[in-house]
Amino acid sequence: MPSIISPIDGQTAFTYQELSLEAARAAVAKAHEAQRAWRRVSLAERKRLCLAAWAAYGKHLDDYAPAISRMMGKPVGQARGEYERSMKERVESLVAQSGDALADRKAEDKAGFDRWVAREPVGVVLVVAAWNYPLLVPTNALFAAVLGGNAVALKHAPQTMQVGDQIARAFRDAGVPEGIVTALPISHEVTASLLAERVFGFVSFTGSVRGGHEVYRAAAAEGFVPVGLELGGKDAMVVMPDADFDAAVENAVDGSFYNSGQSCCAVERVYVHASIADRFIEACGALVRKYVVGDPLVDGTTLGPVVSAASAERVRAQVADAVAKGGKRVVDPTQWKLPSGGAYLAPELIAHAPQGSLLMQEETFGPALGITTFGDDAEAIRLANDSKYGLTASIWTKDVERARQMAPELDVGTVFLNRCDYLDPQLAWTGVKDSGMGASLSPLGFAAVTRPKSYHFKLP
Repeated sequence: MPSIISPIDGQTAFTYQELSLEAARAAVAKAHEAQRAWRRVSLAERKRLCLAAWAAYGKHLDDYAPAISRMMGKPVGQARGEYERSMKERVESLVAQSGDALADRKAEDKAGFDRWVAREPVGVVLVVAAWNYPLLVPTNALFAAVLGGNAVALKHAPQTMQVGDQIARAFRDAGVPEGIVTALPISHEVTASLLAERVFGFVSFTGSVRGGHEVYRAAAAEGFVPVGLELGGKDAMVVMPDADFDAAVENAVDGSFYNSGQSCCAVERVYVHASIADRFIEACGALVRKYVVGDPLVDGTTLGPVVSAASAERVRAQVADAVAKGGKRVVDPTQWKLPSGGAYLAPELIAHAPQGSLLMQEETFGPALGITTFGDDAEAIRLANDSKYGLTASIWTKDVERARQMAPELDVGTVFLNRCDYLDPQLAWTGVKDSGMGASLSPLGFAAVTRPKSYHFKLP
């Protein structure tokens, strides 16, 4: 029986029963059977039940939020906020958008004919969810798929596998038929086998670049199963001399260190105009020194551990590389007395981090931020685009026209102006390069979990 090792203390927090390939096949077959009836349920009823499922989850939040903290290390307040703020906003937005997104598209009138294009469910959608936001990550595809008339098989990362059970229970408690949302606690090997058997109509994967390649290869090996990939980022923040200084500083720090930096769209690189760089770096350092590192189950902790000792070691290696290549530590990591366990890190702020250092090139996914300078807009764009990732980038300036000219030059899925580290459910969430492919949220998110079907009727 697999164990979930908590980064808080390195001890077993939970165990779970992993399904065999035969049991997983049976669960997916049951989902297919349930979906055949679910697709005939009215959209109005699906919308009602999706909202009810969100509400049903909240009835257990006092138990679920600390459990998430024990599984992956975020402070309990952030675990609650994942449900109370962000998940609520996304579910309500998807429900509101579903009518237009799933509506038939009528062709222009033609005498003697009735012609339209419908959006029809793809069947059973596999949602593979990363551990860093175990509620938010699956929400995008999960609720869009259910609203679109599909069933969902929900496979969480092993570190947060129990969250799948939490979510499936919420749908059952809301009155959604058995089999429409199924937690699928399976190994990578069983996942690969199911993908090869083409039992899914769509696969939504959130995780590492390596994992994305594996899923994409497996899904294409025996057929053409559509795949959506969200694989992380190395998101850049560009701060102009006329930016709202205090807002830019606050967002650089919070956008980097929230959830211990374990966010796909975290700020991981800051490029600040040379004319304000010294003041900006000093102000960021003052905020970083205010973090309280410790047990995420204790009130007042603002920076918990990263997910594992191995992840912590990777972050330390990136910081050491940046310092060895000329970067300067802005805050003294010995300010914090770290709990034992190996997964705790002091927040790190590295000024004048070399562009070629690991800290400025590889995804960090931890509480470490590199800052360097630029001289003009062209250099800022060049530095921001100098990455194999392309999820988001943010521009900080009061000159909106300047931002409008720069934004199309940035090779990312989302460009922010004067904000960062946020998913607007009215807009498509998408990436380029190694940040992935496809889109979730917005009306475009429904296109991934449905297929167009044309109806061409010649009337009698």
